[in-house]
This record gives sequence, C-alpha cells and structure tokens, in this order.
Amino acid sequence: MTQTPLSIPLDRSSPVPLYFQVAQELEQRIQSGEMPAGTKLENELVLADRLGLSRPTLRRAIEYLVDRGMLVRKRGVGTQVVRPRVRRPVELSSLYDDLHRVGEHPRTDVLRLAQETPPASVAASLELSADTEVHVIDRLRYAGDEPLALMRNYVPLDLVRLDEQSLADNGLYQLLRATGVRLKIASQSIGARNAAPEEAESLNEKPGAPLLTMDRTVYDDIGRVVEIGSHIYRASRYSFELTLTD
Repeated sequence: MTQTPLSIPLDRSSPVPLYFQVAQELEQRIQSGEMPAGTKLENELVLADRLGLSRPTLRRAIEYLVDRGMLVRKRGVGTQVVRPRVRRPVELSSLYDDLHRVGEHPRTDVLRLAQETPPASVAASLELSADTEVHVIDRLRYAGDEPLALMRNYVPLDLVRLDEQSLADNGLYQLLRATGVRLKIASQSIGARNAAPEEAESLNEKPGAPLLTMDRTVYDDIGRVVEIGSHIYRASRYSFELTLTD
C-alpha cells in the first residue's frame, strides 16, 4: 500500500525539535487510520528534501516511530507502517477496559474456569487458608481477531459468582465492580521471558519469541485481597506505559 506524497507542516520557530514534530504528526496519522498498516513511506532522501529537513533529522523521526512499534524497516521494501502496539498505562485498570478505551474490540476465549485450591503461595497472598477453594480462571484475550494475552487469575469464591459466558462477554474487573467490590490499589511486577511452545502457539508467535509478563495483587477499599493475576503478553503487540514524576 503506497501513500500520496507527504506534506507535514513544521513550525521552525517552535522549541519542539523538528524530528519530534514529524514523529508526532506521523504517529497521529497512523493512530487515526489515515496511514493504515502496510503504507510505505517514500525514500528518505526524497521525503527529507520535500520537508526541507536534513536526512539525519528525518531518520531520527523514523527511528523514534520504529522504537514505538509503528514503523518497520524491511530490506528491499523500505519503511512501512505496521499495526501499532497496544500501549497500556500502568494503572488499576483491566486489559478489557484498556482495549475498549482505544477501540481495539476485545474478545475473550475462556480456556478454563474451575473452583479449586490454589498453590500455597497464591493462598497466602489471598490471605486464605491453604485448603480454601477459589475461582481459577484461564483466558486468551484478543484485540480484534489477533491474540494478545494469556491470563490466569485467582479470585475468592465469596466475592463474585462466575460463569464462562459472563467472562467471555465482560472484563473480570467489570464483574467484580458489579457485585459492589471497590478496587482500590494494586501491587504489580513487570518482567519478560521467552515463549514456551504451547504459549507461542496460542499467541500466534514463534517458540522463544519475547513475551512481557505481569503479576498483580489487587486490594479493595477495605484492604481485602480480591484478585491475584499472572498474565503474559506478546511483546510484538503490547507495551506498558509509565509516567514518572519527581
């Protein structure tokens, strides 16, 4: 898919660097769908000349978007738009809610729903005795038709009644809130590892592909532990976004 010659307005008196003005404009066009996946950018020399930029300045803008997973360079093909990663802010929200918010049309396959005693470490984190049964939930979450995450969650039985259909149609946090649970705070760790063969098959990746991991313990407004989550995400389609302040 080709693109008509790009025209990007640049404010050369602005303190915002020119490369960043170009990157922001291209990012907005990609996110809006004006430049859909598959769109090819022109040769860098041609594009830099049209925009009145040096080639290093244009290259820096392109590299910024490559790092953000919006452009890819392919030998013999050039620079192309790819489907942007789902960027999830690190806050107390569910993946289902976040996908809805960015128009990614979440869909869920419930792989397993059981009532059983969890591993001892999970029971301890839930502040339950070792022989207490909980909801154990395994799900495969899609963004549209594309698999995005494998999720395992543990939830105390007395908090919510669950069935496969409600989990397929709703996010877990929606179901908890509907019963009056007020989610308040979470402890969360983020990591990375390679995909095992069965994980790669479920997520449409190659064995050994990079995965992002997230382990989360969620508390309600009276200090109860209401959920333990262990999720893995495709690093090729997903990233966490943090805002840091001093």
